[in-house]
Amino acid sequence: MTLVPCGLNDLSTHRQLIKFQRWPCEAYPLLLLLAALFSGPTVQASEAPTRIISSVMVQGFPNPVHIPAGYRLELLTDGLSGPRMLTFTENGDLLIGSRSGAVFRLAPPYRDPEILVDAGGYPHGVAVRDGEILVARTDGLYTAPYMPGQERIESAALRLLISLPAMGGGHTSRTVHIGPDGRIYISLGISGNCSDEYLGENYPFNLRRGGVLVLDDSNDPLQLETFASGLRNPVGFDWHPETGMLYASNNGPDHLGFDEPPEYFSLLKQGSFHGMPWFQLNGWRLSPDECIGGKPPRPIRDVSKPVATFPARSAPMGVAFVPEGALSQDLEGDAVVALHGSWATPPFGRASGNPAKRREPKLVVVNFKDGQATDVKDLVIGFQRDDGSRWARPVGVAFGPDGALYFTSDSGTEGLFRLTTSTGTPKS
Repeated sequence: MTLVPCGLNDLSTHRQLIKFQRWPCEAYPLLLLLAALFSGPTVQASEAPTRIISSVMVQGFPNPVHIPAGYRLELLTDGLSGPRMLTFTENGDLLIGSRSGAVFRLAPPYRDPEILVDAGGYPHGVAVRDGEILVARTDGLYTAPYMPGQERIESAALRLLISLPAMGGGHTSRTVHIGPDGRIYISLGISGNCSDEYLGENYPFNLRRGGVLVLDDSNDPLQLETFASGLRNPVGFDWHPETGMLYASNNGPDHLGFDEPPEYFSLLKQGSFHGMPWFQLNGWRLSPDECIGGKPPRPIRDVSKPVATFPARSAPMGVAFVPEGALSQDLEGDAVVALHGSWATPPFGRASGNPAKRREPKLVVVNFKDGQATDVKDLVIGFQRDDGSRWARPVGVAFGPDGALYFTSDSGTEGLFRLTTSTGTPKS
């Protein structure tokens, strides 16, 4: 744990401890000790590795970016419209969902996007399994016959596989992945900060939101089963390559200011409950959220705390674990998380303040050791300029067959980026 003078409260955890408990400054060392004793496995950001300032050309203009020494970042294309989550197919093609209604296809070297299918709606996430494509729109999971390398799917070929709760607006993205068990997993968020929505059978269908579902397609009709609940907006999720355990990012609420609560990186287990919107973590202690009335579906003792956190209002998006042979060896088994950055400004969490003080878009790494999260480090920073404008905002992340990290940006630059090491730069 890093100790800082009481007057220097830039670290969100320290500020949260002081604000929630109203402790005098003299009690600050004791607070840190208590936090260390009772915070459990949750870890915060730590020092970044040695890095260099590089430059990425976007529409003929250089943009400085900080990356680890020995790495290279390049923009492959800015010819996408609102790109979001991405997935690679068996033959190496890259498929990308979007806000624009299109599912894009890019063949290696991933510089020339084409529209694979006009899916309509908001096809945020895409997956491929057993001769079919799965497109996750707000209102449902759609499917069509598909073979790797296929260049076009007619819109009429898409059919609804199963409906998803969509009433209430807010958090309209749906992410779909195929798990190591071959089953289909889908994540969706609740509609607001304090919406009484829960993935439970006693809730009406359109209020069953806030977590990760798994599709049981062994019977007819198909059924959606709850895998993990109590997550306000789990946009990204992936499985640890060694343990096979599922981890997800999660966006916290907006009504508690700029610094609370921290954003989550959570271990999800079958039946796990993560508390939101009924319970919030102030950095080290769970507390009821007074914004929602009524009895919570499960007690506070059932809440699973995150294994790592990011500063509040970071808006974590895609998650991808580093496979063997990708990037550098010291990152294998770690998780790369895209932080979209906030619209909120300090100190009150409204949008009307100084934009230069917003949480910056970045890529971070959640480090793991022996299957356990240990700390969080910056991987790529510098997408936000000194005046608060952004030239890119990372969303989806995935590792390609070449071992490079690919990620999308849906604003500033609407395109696809590739991060490689000096020893693994693909030829293109």
